Amino acid sequence: MSFRVFIPTAGIGSRLKGLSKHINKALVTIADKPAISHIVEKFPIDVEIVVALGYKADSVREFLTLAYPERTFLFRHVSKYEGEGSGLGLTLLECQDLLQCPFVFCSNDTLVTNDIPVPDKNWMGYFNAQDNSQYRSLRIRTGVIEEICAKGAEGDVKTYIGLAGIKDFEQFWQAMVSDNSGSAINIGESFGLRHLLPKKIFPIEFDWHDTGNLPALEVTRRNFKRKVDANILEKEEEAIWFVNGKVIKFSVDHQFIRDRVLRAQTLVGFVPEIKASTDNMYVYDLIDAEVISKHPSPTQFNRLLDWLVDFWTPVSLDEHEQSKFNQQCMGFYRDKTKERVNQYFSRFEQIDQAETINDLRLPDVMSMLDIVDWDSLAQGSACRFHGDLHFENILVNKNSDIPFTLIDWRQNFAGNMIFGDIYYDFAKLNHGLIMCHELVDKNMFNVRQYADNIQMDFMRKHTLVECEKLFENWLTENGYDYKKVQLLTALIFLNIAALHHHPYSLLLFYLGKQMLHESLLNA
Repeated sequence: MSFRVFIPTAGIGSRLKGLSKHINKALVTIADKPAISHIVEKFPIDVEIVVALGYKADSVREFLTLAYPERTFLFRHVSKYEGEGSGLGLTLLECQDLLQCPFVFCSNDTLVTNDIPVPDKNWMGYFNAQDNSQYRSLRIRTGVIEEICAKGAEGDVKTYIGLAGIKDFEQFWQAMVSDNSGSAINIGESFGLRHLLPKKIFPIEFDWHDTGNLPALEVTRRNFKRKVDANILEKEEEAIWFVNGKVIKFSVDHQFIRDRVLRAQTLVGFVPEIKASTDNMYVYDLIDAEVISKHPSPTQFNRLLDWLVDFWTPVSLDEHEQSKFNQQCMGFYRDKTKERVNQYFSRFEQIDQAETINDLRLPDVMSMLDIVDWDSLAQGSACRFHGDLHFENILVNKNSDIPFTLIDWRQNFAGNMIFGDIYYDFAKLNHGLIMCHELVDKNMFNVRQYADNIQMDFMRKHTLVECEKLFENWLTENGYDYKKVQLLTALIFLNIAALHHHPYSLLLFYLGKQMLHESLLNA
């Protein structure tokens, strides 16, 4: 039968608190893709989907357009999506003209594993939940819904999950439009559905997973298995999604995305081909490959280094250009490090002080940073660069003449999009040999802080330890300064500590502080 699907995404998602600060709650990641993908993919490709837009509207539109170019989406911007006068009912009413046919209503925080029936009859989805306090519920008698109850109803009731098939759409809209009390605005689709009870609404049980509040979201994320073997540490302002045979990179920073796309044009043959981009996202085809961190070996690492020699094409600079580049390196290494360290102290309410780390007394960080030989460190070696070259960003291709593909490249080096310092790539590679994201993702680390006494430990793969030693030898044999690489590696750990979650942030910071102290002793 011919029908449409309606997904309201206008609301601000306040129950998700900080998770919806930068993205619409429909884009919160569940098993490597946004929640809304789990809804969209439940329906045939030829079914038109009406999407109500409001909060973070552009990101929802951009994602659906990039991820599903073969589908038809009908977008409608809602005039008011927060504050007095807003509500799900208003969102529905402003999409009324697009829903003049039988349709399936699906809340954007409702995921189900069952097939979703067509609206060839009026039906409402339910689940046997233990706690109905946050949800409307259904009272069922002899296979038909007898009553749509308010939140917190008691007795023999079933939880309504925000999923319904509406066959008798004319009567539904008549009820919604004719209400003058404001109830339709506040209650939403349940108001119109109550007026369909005399025409019979059938209950359908679903395996329901809620994403609308933090406790429920945590449970849902555990229940949905990831299908992509990638170790991605969640960030508030960025995301990587694997959907519909594509990889979509999201960032709240427009300039970040724009520069990433531009840089990809200078890295052809080494990074994936960008198929399309928007202000907040770019997309490329999913590659038949696995990250090198899954099965690292010294032999494979040697092959990678041989391949990277062709990637690290040197850039010849005259005296003036070299001086300017050194200034860029100084800002990137010294100034940004101090800024990030202060950001770490502010975000995690820490103070800079002398501390004992694993039974070794160390001075405060800023005093150590003040005695770094920055002039020497900022003598950059210009080359084509990646900028975030660790094992999670290096793919081993399975069916390609090209052995490796580099992903998640940095958008610039201190504002320079053409070349960067080869030592920064060396240090990024080195830091990834030390800290394995796969093991971090499994919480295989410990860090304990008692006033100014810190004990820390983290698991490492033996093969990565072997690769680290191999890398040290390779750098030395090829005339590079290994001590410089170690110092930059320490700075990288200090830099990224502010960007990650607690307690991983503590581990990164104190590892960076420890390595900085060792580098200064060995200088």
